[in-house]
Amino acid sequence: MFKLFTTGFWEAIARLILRNKIFILIAIILATIFFSSQWKHMRFSSTEANLLPDDHEVNLVYNEFLEIFGEEGNLVVLGVKDSTLFSVKQLNAWNKLADSFKGYDEVEAVLSIKDLKKLVKNTEKVQFELEPFITDSISSIEEVNKLQDELFNQYPFYDNFLFNAETKTIRTALYLKKDIINTPARKAFILNNLQEKIDAFEAQTGLDVRVSGMPYIRTLSSQSIIDEIPIFIGGALFVTSLIFFLFFRSFRATFISLVVVCIGVMWTFGILGILGYEITVLTALIPPLIIVIGIPNCIFLINKFQHEVKSHGNKVKSLQRVITKVGNATLMTNVTTASGFATFILTESTLLKEFGIVASLSILAIFTLCLLIIPIMYTFLPYPKERHLEHLNKRWIGAFVNWMESMVKNKKITIYITTLILIVVSIIGIHQIKISGSLIEDMPQNTEFFKDIRFFESEFNGIMPLEIMIDTKRKKGVMKLATLKRMDELEELITDIPELSRPISVVSLVKYSKQAYYNGNPKYYQLPTSQENSFILSYAKNSTSNVDMLSNFVDSTGQYARITTFMKDIGTDKMERIQEDLQAEIDKLFPKERYNVIITGKALVFQKGTKYLVKNLAISLTLAIVLIALFMAYLFRSFKMIIVSLIPNLLPLLVTAGIMGYIGVPIKPSTILVFSIAFGISVDDTIHFLAKYRQELQANNWKIKKSVYAALRETGVSMIYTSIVLFFGFSVFTISSFGGTVALGALVSITLLFAMLSNLLLLPSLLLSLERNIANKEVLRKPSINVIALEDDNEDDKSN
Repeated sequence: MFKLFTTGFWEAIARLILRNKIFILIAIILATIFFSSQWKHMRFSSTEANLLPDDHEVNLVYNEFLEIFGEEGNLVVLGVKDSTLFSVKQLNAWNKLADSFKGYDEVEAVLSIKDLKKLVKNTEKVQFELEPFITDSISSIEEVNKLQDELFNQYPFYDNFLFNAETKTIRTALYLKKDIINTPARKAFILNNLQEKIDAFEAQTGLDVRVSGMPYIRTLSSQSIIDEIPIFIGGALFVTSLIFFLFFRSFRATFISLVVVCIGVMWTFGILGILGYEITVLTALIPPLIIVIGIPNCIFLINKFQHEVKSHGNKVKSLQRVITKVGNATLMTNVTTASGFATFILTESTLLKEFGIVASLSILAIFTLCLLIIPIMYTFLPYPKERHLEHLNKRWIGAFVNWMESMVKNKKITIYITTLILIVVSIIGIHQIKISGSLIEDMPQNTEFFKDIRFFESEFNGIMPLEIMIDTKRKKGVMKLATLKRMDELEELITDIPELSRPISVVSLVKYSKQAYYNGNPKYYQLPTSQENSFILSYAKNSTSNVDMLSNFVDSTGQYARITTFMKDIGTDKMERIQEDLQAEIDKLFPKERYNVIITGKALVFQKGTKYLVKNLAISLTLAIVLIALFMAYLFRSFKMIIVSLIPNLLPLLVTAGIMGYIGVPIKPSTILVFSIAFGISVDDTIHFLAKYRQELQANNWKIKKSVYAALRETGVSMIYTSIVLFFGFSVFTISSFGGTVALGALVSITLLFAMLSNLLLLPSLLLSLERNIANKEVLRKPSINVIALEDDNEDDKSN
């Protein structure tokens, strides 16, 4: 198999491409039309990312909860904190707004202060009845004042749910139907109906309405992803093509490159459609990634063509050499880049698997397009003009290459000391890295919906649900007074935790029932005694209205109960401490032989998913390193050469991780991608350099110093060009409104910059220092790949 990728093989490929150019162009056009037709199958994600495998214990527990109580993230809340709300006109308008949502098919229930009911004892019928706080509408300021007194002073059951008694903030709760939560219908309702009505209400009343809740957050967050895709693609095209033009000074070459990467992007969207994958915050990054990775391929191929034309003036011969000499090297560098992404396929996270599959396929597709389109396009074009070749003699490039050569010749000790200092400082920084499991940390922080999240955190201690499900292991076990008392003690602990909101459960309803039994006296808002319990239950059993009030807190059999609290956006460390405290209290209060208690919820699942991904980071990065090491082993047949080739690429990863620790960038789903991606791309420079180095060894009769300097001069220019393109290309992601995407772009850019310097300074220094140990005729006499030519690496730059 390996014999396929020899010079003879690539000569055959060159003849095939150049002799069948019309047929190949037609095939590319037809393939592009086919991929374009698959765009209709693309779907945008309607849920937040589940980072855990489907069969993970945390997911199984969460799914068990959903089976019993249904989707927990179906609550949308509207809030107003404004003293002018408590006027007849404004309060009626607020209630009218809430009522207007009740007619929508997507809405299951609406709960506003107009819908609040007083639980009242009917002594004659021996039952509880529900009476509204507001019968129809408010007609006087006296009614407003009475309502405020009742809400804020007499009915603690509703406190911290529909209002904050201390700050006078009022909320309205919309419960969306659970079967539309993860469908496009949710998005349509929120963007077209909910938002439109709120905007009209604000214009009419002058009140500032805050909106939040998981369905709302998911919708606006996913919409932000959709809005940014064309910005990323346009930004990547503009930046990379501008840099390309500044290097080559050729509209012709720039246009060809743009055609190639645009077709590559079209194919990427087609691959997403064919595979039926959703566009998530990760897969949305792939199209601009393909542009950033594709342009360097164009640089190598076009650079080689221009060198050849300048050297001998034969266009056909030049195009043959482009394919023959550069094809193999470009294939290998693209394979290593794709390997960095493909390692995610071996993880058990669906999100990462899909990202890895689409990215690796797209990278191989862009390589194929570059290799086919660029030589074919140049067969139809005239010879490059003299001004198009001027960039081959740029003085600043020559000066920079001369500086690198001087450093490698005379400052090896300085390079090693600097490397050692960087390693030590980076290791210190790595120990300061924290893990973040926040659901909202990466969301656009300059948007209104993010500011609303912070508002509800401040007023109601969060909007991210955390659930505790109690299995009493027997029917109707929840309403036993012993169970209720245990739940009440657990709720007291939750109330004392500042990061959690006041819990809601059947306990609150039972306390409310006792208050109602004592004619609404708020001092009796507490659990009944065993003696009182029998009297209160006799009222409750006759109260059909109580059935609906119980349904959200207790399952139909009475065996399962839930305690719902809402959590602030806190770090993973805090979340783990809170979970440990809750678990310790649960173990103490609920004997395992009588109860089975689980802690779950969206926030907890996401936090556990982040920790799981950190483990997968180590796995995927290790796999990437092993794959590259195997490739180097095949290329050089020398264990020492493998070590030498890996050191310059591991150093930038250490430096980047150290920087993350020092500037406080945590490990999270977005930033853990940096290392495998950057390693897969940065090792390309190593392959280019070592391939040329091996060529020079063979050409210079195994004179190592001469070969190292020759390889440095010839590969330096293309490595600098491509590194600059990659640096600014990935920097495009820093314009994102998502913090994780910004961090990904900045960190990959920094890593690749360090990788370029490491491969141009540290790698040749190591080769020179260890020359007698790692390079000899026995190792390199029989190359396993016949001339992985990187003669595109500016053969004519020797004059520099």
